Amino acid sequence: MSHIDSALAKGSIDLFNLGKAYRRYPTRWARLREWIQPGKVRHELQWVLRAMNLHVPPGQAVGVIGRNGAGKSTLLKMMTGTSTPTEGSARLHGRVAALLELGMGFHPDFTGRQNAWMAAQLLGLAGHEIEQAMPGIEAFAEIGHYMDEPVRTYSSGMQVRLAFSVATAVRPDVLIVDEALAVGDVYFQHKCFSRIRDFRQEGMTLMFVSHDPGAIKSLCDRAVLLDGGRIVADDVPDQVLDLYNALVAERENRGFEASPAPVGQRHVGVRSGDGRASLLEVNLHNALGPARVFQVGDPLFLRIRLCKNAELTDLTAGFLIRDRLGNDVFGTNTWHVRAEGLADLWPGTTAELCWQIPELNLGPGSYTISVALHGDMTHVENSYDWWDKAALFEVVRGATGLTTGAGDPSATINPIYSAIESRTACC
Repeated sequence: MSHIDSALAKGSIDLFNLGKAYRRYPTRWARLREWIQPGKVRHELQWVLRAMNLHVPPGQAVGVIGRNGAGKSTLLKMMTGTSTPTEGSARLHGRVAALLELGMGFHPDFTGRQNAWMAAQLLGLAGHEIEQAMPGIEAFAEIGHYMDEPVRTYSSGMQVRLAFSVATAVRPDVLIVDEALAVGDVYFQHKCFSRIRDFRQEGMTLMFVSHDPGAIKSLCDRAVLLDGGRIVADDVPDQVLDLYNALVAERENRGFEASPAPVGQRHVGVRSGDGRASLLEVNLHNALGPARVFQVGDPLFLRIRLCKNAELTDLTAGFLIRDRLGNDVFGTNTWHVRAEGLADLWPGTTAELCWQIPELNLGPGSYTISVALHGDMTHVENSYDWWDKAALFEVVRGATGLTTGAGDPSATINPIYSAIESRTACC
């Protein structure tokens, strides 16, 4: 199928140079003067989004992430037609269902059932289709007698339950979900994600905005990062989320630099930090020496060589293991284990430290290790050097019984931290 054919297929999304700007007037009277004298412009344009070009083929799930104010909700509103773009266009093909602002479109004085009817009609369902779908809507929402009570008596969670139930009563070709699902309780979130996964298996296209990295990794094949009103990254979820975390830390570290890995180079991760301490080498060993393949239950030694480049009152080293989907498996750092020694190093001193995992009880598969140098317990306030995917390794079946999943519940990862020694390997 050609790009043109796929663009016209049901479920495809295409954004062409999409942009949104709001008028900004210098005084409250300038708007009136412009209205009286339409030939004279008295405002300037404040751009929220600009030059948005994106193609989403049918059946793909795209997560949209970014800081507050990055334009995520504005983008979704333009895609659904509730906001008019200043420039460009958005084309969505097929039946579109959207769950945007909480309770958007619900009339507070009408009952839940009446609002469900009106919302279903807006989705293009005929009367007989709504009658057939209504029992399913009521059952999925699980709000009991409140279905026939005014919506003004609903809690925020009940509004989300009803809105999602109506939006997904009939499988749409395109489902657009803003962060409204975060309001619901955990039980209902699981129900929603389960229904979304079922629809995805049937070929539904998903555009999903969330600050929850676990949800993005679980539901989406692709992620888009918005910053400054533009798309700054479009890649697999774990790669984009790494860059997003780096950009969040940038706001706290002015000397900080962050850059994404080139598309197609998955073995290279985001490298960021202000450089006051730097990672020189990250190596993996088994009991015999350097290794990249480990059997289930093998010991793993993570050796980190670093340099302290400036006078620092606090310096923490840590690591994080992720599976092939980018899900966090295990992580710790010297702050959590209350290890000492890094902060006492003189500026310009190199040192090597070692973490030992006596038994690598992980399920067979591919894993990455990210390593970081930062202040205190997290990298958000003082990030000196954060190296995503610093090392990759493979776990294969060993002498123990075959297991599936990320870990073996019969044992836990219990890393042993070895003391830091300047200029000398510690283990």
